[in-house]
Amino acid sequence: MNARNNNTAAKRPREWWLSPARSGMQRLIAPPEYRHLRAFAVTRSSGGIVAAAAGIVCLSYAAYGWAAFFVVGALNLLGAYWSLSITRSPSSRT
Repeated sequence: MNARNNNTAAKRPREWWLSPARSGMQRLIAPPEYRHLRAFAVTRSSGGIVAAAAGIVCLSYAAYGWAAFFVVGALNLLGAYWSLSITRSPSSRT
């Protein structure tokens, strides 16, 4: 009756963060994002395109303070490229 249940969702934070098994820089990615990496990469790239377009519009109207959207868009596109490169890389379990 008082048997231990090892299938509880309340794990220690370190165990939760390390699942699924990853190595190196991939540990910087949150586990829910790592499980759905392609969807997050597509979302990040579409947001990056919108932010880069807003930055270009701001630059064309000489609103240089608002042109930081261009930098945000470029960083989002870089993050999406990194996520997609992790998705395409061979699994470390093989």
